[in-house]
Amino acid sequence: MSRHLSMCLKLVGGSMFIICGVYPLFLWCFGQVVFPNKANGSLVLGPDGKVVGSRLIAQPFTKDEYFQPRPSAASYNGAASGATNWSASNYSLRARVAGVLGPIVKYRGGPKAGQPVGSDIEAWFQQDQYQGNPHIVAQWADAHNSLAQAWVKADASHGAYVDEWAKTHAPEVAQWIKDNPDTPKPAAVDLAVIFFDSFSKDHPGQFPSAVQHQTADGKTETAMEPVKEGTDIQSNFFDMWRQEHADANLEEVPADMVMASGSGLDPHITLENALFQLDRVAAQWAKDVNRDPAQVRREIQSVLEQSASAPGGGLFGPKLVNVLEVNLALRARYGAPAA
Repeated sequence: MSRHLSMCLKLVGGSMFIICGVYPLFLWCFGQVVFPNKANGSLVLGPDGKVVGSRLIAQPFTKDEYFQPRPSAASYNGAASGATNWSASNYSLRARVAGVLGPIVKYRGGPKAGQPVGSDIEAWFQQDQYQGNPHIVAQWADAHNSLAQAWVKADASHGAYVDEWAKTHAPEVAQWIKDNPDTPKPAAVDLAVIFFDSFSKDHPGQFPSAVQHQTADGKTETAMEPVKEGTDIQSNFFDMWRQEHADANLEEVPADMVMASGSGLDPHITLENALFQLDRVAAQWAKDVNRDPAQVRREIQSVLEQSASAPGGGLFGPKLVNVLEVNLALRARYGAPAA
């Protein structure tokens, strides 16, 4: 019995030594020698020599000088990789796609061909001040409670703005608590719908948005204020505008511009997507460096075409560009974006 037990223990010990020790050590050494960059995460260094990201993981870019990656259901968090798994019937999916389209989509035909629809969305939205769309913000919040709540949760400043509103609208909050006795101490997200109902009455034709101001000492501070134009309005109300303007002839956009990848971390976009963003990127860089926009556009297009490659030489899909690498190439060429 003891002899059999001894043999089993030796077998388990030897297996653990090989599987948990020798094999991982061999793979680590092999990776460090044969492809050290990939084995260490395909890290990318910035102009100052510091790590700015990975070629394998997407990250968000907010400035107009930079190309934008695909939308991410994981908020570009490598630890939370995954998809939304929203079905086609889920309005949250439609709202997210509409939110991307609002600030970028253009007319395809007619007298406004090539012009963005953003200004028309703002003009339609502002009718709330006069006629035609009574309390449009309230309609939006009442019809899509989850979107109103998502707006409150999207940024700490949004929740703080609702909290400040609650302090000056105690009767409305008290009535809400009376109607919802299970929530005697409502958080800002709980009050999202009645906040927008009240806001719509107090500020017709406007929407709460972050606004930057220059202080006396030259610094920039951000505050939440009612606005009547901007990307927040274009994003949040594009879908409602589109439903009232179903006959508008709009350009189609590349699918990967509005749809997230399965992982939410895809670092590449199609060359078609990049070219769709080219006008915005080139115009902003031309403004920053004070150069001819047409010349800057040609230079950036050349950068895109040189960096684009198709998987398997074109056998497995269209040409792709790595967003981080392209943006770093632009920064190296034109310097840091304007503040």
